[in-house]
Amino acid sequence: MSNKMWGGRFSSAPDAIMEEINASIGFDQKLATQDIAASMAHVRMLDATKIVETASANAISTGLQQVADEIAAGTFTFSRALEDIHMNVESRLAQIVGPEAGRLHTARSRNDQVAVDFRLWVRDAVDNLDAQMHALAQALAQRALEYHDAVMPGFTHLQVAQPVTFGHHLLAYVEMLSRDRGRLRDARVRLNECPLGAAALAGTSFPIDREMTAKALGFNRPTANSLDSVSDRDFVIEVLAAASLCSVHLSRLAEEIVLWATPQFGFITLSDKFSTGSSIMPQKRNPDAAELVRGKTGRIIGAMQALLIVMKGLPLTYSKDMQEDKEGTFDALQSLSLCLAAMTGMIQDLKPDVVRMKAAAGTGYATATDLADWLVRVLNMPFRQAHHVTGRLVAMASEQKIGLEELTLRQMQSVEPKIDGAVFAVLGVDASVASRVSYGGTAPANVAAQARSWLARLAKDAKQGAGEEKKA
Repeated sequence: MSNKMWGGRFSSAPDAIMEEINASIGFDQKLATQDIAASMAHVRMLDATKIVETASANAISTGLQQVADEIAAGTFTFSRALEDIHMNVESRLAQIVGPEAGRLHTARSRNDQVAVDFRLWVRDAVDNLDAQMHALAQALAQRALEYHDAVMPGFTHLQVAQPVTFGHHLLAYVEMLSRDRGRLRDARVRLNECPLGAAALAGTSFPIDREMTAKALGFNRPTANSLDSVSDRDFVIEVLAAASLCSVHLSRLAEEIVLWATPQFGFITLSDKFSTGSSIMPQKRNPDAAELVRGKTGRIIGAMQALLIVMKGLPLTYSKDMQEDKEGTFDALQSLSLCLAAMTGMIQDLKPDVVRMKAAAGTGYATATDLADWLVRVLNMPFRQAHHVTGRLVAMASEQKIGLEELTLRQMQSVEPKIDGAVFAVLGVDASVASRVSYGGTAPANVAAQARSWLARLAKDAKQGAGEEKKA
């Protein structure tokens, strides 16, 4: 029995193992909506260019809508024997319309068909991720405004370094998300070209209108080279690269949430909504949502690396290796979407312990830099000398196991005679953060202003996005 897809060239059906390794319908059925949308645009173009008669085009369009309805209702039967989403849709269309369904594949190939379907899916995923990043940035900025003056320790090498505010810390992740969104939006511009009409690899002899199909599908323009059109997966890799970097940012924040929620830090608590317990230790409250966000980063980065390796040795144009582009991409972008949703929920849910954070901010001689700055500013001392003097005072306090502010004036003057009682004003954590008034610094007034600025920008961005969506 010959294979219906390949016509007269093959006289027998594929081996079971060949079918097993070749079939993609188990995962590419996710492209069903995009596949039907592209086919709708293609058949309307075939009608407009008189390549296919209007009666046939109308019948095909009606049949495609029925297939779409069946898939949406869950009554459509996907067949592994038909290999992929394209042949599954076309086969069902033939049952509905009859032989005229075969005209749909005029002037196209599965090569440009899958390329346009995948671009449409990735574009939809990018738009969804952008909206989720916006929501997370908004949640972070809102909490930053709420806690713009809540003092906490800032760390380098995970050692207490200088006092900062909790709001300032959260705004750092807003900055990261802004860059993440910028990368995704840049990638979207480059992917928004339509490969439909490139056919197998060389274009087609039919008088098609590629501008028409590109416009119908919301693309900015058709792709310019038929060889590149069917072999390009840069658009996927670029989005996965942006997704990988975003996942790294989420993982860093997740790691901090895990640390902050430990009894040793005690900076925050998560409610039961984002915590789990232990089957054996009744006292445990585990920040599993944060841990899973941290863990899923590996899947996202792995998908990008896997596709890079698939593509690295492929000559132009299409090779079956490229079928391996989808499963990892589907998993990675859906994982990132889940991580963004979970992180937004945790940021909105977490409750800081401002008393505990402030107490921790004063440990580890966190105001030593403030003391050195005071020596420079008040005593006109070169900073390197001030650094040395401060280091000696820290060593003195450390030997006595007391804070800098607990040293007596006489003890300080034994190291630097010019120090006077005014120095104690800079040794408190509140004074320390209040003094950091440089642009981008942690002074509470700065943080409140930055948080309000971000909230205004995000609100404007959302309004503009809604307007563009309505216009489209």
